[in-house]
Amino acid sequence: MVDPADREDRKQEQLEHRRVSPEGARLTTDQGIRVDDTDNSLSAGERGPSLMDDFHLREKITHFDHERIPERVVHARGAGAYGHFRLHESLAAYTTAEFLCDTSLTTPVFVRFSTVAGSRGSADTVRDVRGFATKFYTRQGNFDLVGNNMPVFFIQDGIKFPDFVHAVKPEPPNEIPQASSAHDTLWDFVQLQPETMHMMMWLMSDRALPRSFAMMQGFGVHTFRLVNAEGRPTFVKFHWKPRLGTHSLAWDETQKIAGKDPDFNRRDLWDRIAAGDFPEYEFGVQLVAAEDEHRFGFDLLDPTKIIPEEEVPVRPVGTLTLDRNPDNFFAETEQVAFHIANVVPGIDFTNDPLLQARLFSYLDTQLIRLGGPNFPQIPVNRPVADVRNHHRDGYHQMDVHQGQASYHKNTLSGGCPVVGGEGSFTHYEERVDGSKIRKRSDSFEDHYSQATLFWNSMTDWEKEHIVGAFRFELGKCEHKHVREGVVEQLNHVDHDLARQVADGVGVEPPKAPASANHGRSSPALSQANAPGSVQGRKIAILAADGVDSAAVAAVGGALKDAGAICEILAAKDGFVQAANGGQVEVTRAMPTMASVLYDAVLVPGGEESVRTLAQDGDAVHFVAEAFVHCKAIGALDAGIGLLERAGLTGVEFAGGDTAVSDTGVVTGRGPGGDFSAKLIDAVKAHRHWTRAKSHVPA
Repeated sequence: MVDPADREDRKQEQLEHRRVSPEGARLTTDQGIRVDDTDNSLSAGERGPSLMDDFHLREKITHFDHERIPERVVHARGAGAYGHFRLHESLAAYTTAEFLCDTSLTTPVFVRFSTVAGSRGSADTVRDVRGFATKFYTRQGNFDLVGNNMPVFFIQDGIKFPDFVHAVKPEPPNEIPQASSAHDTLWDFVQLQPETMHMMMWLMSDRALPRSFAMMQGFGVHTFRLVNAEGRPTFVKFHWKPRLGTHSLAWDETQKIAGKDPDFNRRDLWDRIAAGDFPEYEFGVQLVAAEDEHRFGFDLLDPTKIIPEEEVPVRPVGTLTLDRNPDNFFAETEQVAFHIANVVPGIDFTNDPLLQARLFSYLDTQLIRLGGPNFPQIPVNRPVADVRNHHRDGYHQMDVHQGQASYHKNTLSGGCPVVGGEGSFTHYEERVDGSKIRKRSDSFEDHYSQATLFWNSMTDWEKEHIVGAFRFELGKCEHKHVREGVVEQLNHVDHDLARQVADGVGVEPPKAPASANHGRSSPALSQANAPGSVQGRKIAILAADGVDSAAVAAVGGALKDAGAICEILAAKDGFVQAANGGQVEVTRAMPTMASVLYDAVLVPGGEESVRTLAQDGDAVHFVAEAFVHCKAIGALDAGIGLLERAGLTGVEFAGGDTAVSDTGVVTGRGPGGDFSAKLIDAVKAHRHWTRAKSHVPA
């Protein structure tokens, strides 16, 4: 039986005291004085000058002028949610962190997802790394797991972080391009820094184009230490795996979504939670005994390396569920302050040089962004654990400290707060010695083998996407020597990859490999092996007057029962007339939407309806574009004619009573039989990337 005080609502109960509702309230100034008019300035006569006496005007304008705070230098654009973490398997043999030991506890969390390079106003679907930061409000204090959706990083040492960020950000002369790595300064940095190659393979893969935050993995990136009650350390890497599988968008699709709905991923997260379709992630750990630190062919402290899951399997031990949207974006999602140094007893750091720099950087950036040292008192940041120390004053001090003494040791406050005791944080004791030098360990020198491992692990269609991404990005670089330098680096990863990229960016392909491909692969790295689900998938049902309402009800009902969200699109809002004389309610007007905002398309029968749709360029393009983006498409009876009108040649269509499924295109003569089941299977597969599609204009 879980103690009610240990349930996930502890954080929400704390926040409840800070929530302010406008319902039934009267408008006042910040001093609580009721306001009689907030639409007209105080003036000398109806047409006279405004008066300085108008304290309400001055207060209102002054507050407005100061409403914005500096955005994050990186990870500026984000979305957040509250939730809870439940442990299924105790790690007490490895750590004293209570939330990782006691399976009866439920730990409240706040999670913020983000893009890295763009500003707050950039689009969600750019090619970029995604932040996956989790604040655990544990009974021992806050633990911040500040990770990404990729398990490695661009650099090995944090001293290079300003250089990397300056390179990837918009270029100084014209602040172009926004939220894009496709420009000279980034790739100039890459061609001169071979340590970037593993991460660049991830960035050029579909991992940089997540379909949804609910379909995105998360990684702690660094190797941390767990420390148990006996003081024994164990190296650990942290993982989040989405219950819905890891799935991505098509590159062409992401660019169109950026125009149609720049809030695509943020909206998806909000809508899922609002609908009760809560995102879930499996929390896993890779554990390495201290004595095995050097048994790998790479250094565990190198943040540009993974531990392949085939060598050390990810051990699932808990579940993260996101089940509450924030009440106020600024107060919570914008003001949440993550810091990698926020650890609890039983979790400690390693000497990873990137991690060590982050231990300084995160605190430093919060101080300027949030106005001073008291940002941990902001409600979203405040621990549920009791906070007692001698920190005093500063901007925005919220606590009223009592007592005479604000120092340690003291007798005037009874020696309180008392230092130490059970549950105190104790750093892992590690012998450290060496000369004062600026030199990286020789064990960090392998920059290519894991980039090659990633390439070898991809399916043919994943490799095709990676080559296309490199060609696009380098094709935007104006300096030929930059393109040549990147191709030279890629030739160390894989000769065929380098030749394909060179062929597309106008540089001489390398004649021989710079190094031999080692041939090793890791199936866990391919998204082709991810589980599929219909849950939360959005299906567009195209309709016009004369639509077969029975088919809409039958197939739409089956899709909804499987967890999909079905929306009926027509030329305008309102209703369309059904073939049987009834009406079908339209969810959205087709001109306000696009195929890129849906996971699949259904064209029900009805001769008149399909005839109208076939004459509507938007409807024809809708189907063709969904086909080119490899989405599931279903068509019944006359609806098959719209597929033909859209140019979907080379696909087998149903000719008899049996439904036919061909590379995700499902057709049938009537909603009966196994049409719905086959369409559900096609949607569950996410995309049909092997589909022949280059002949279809969209």
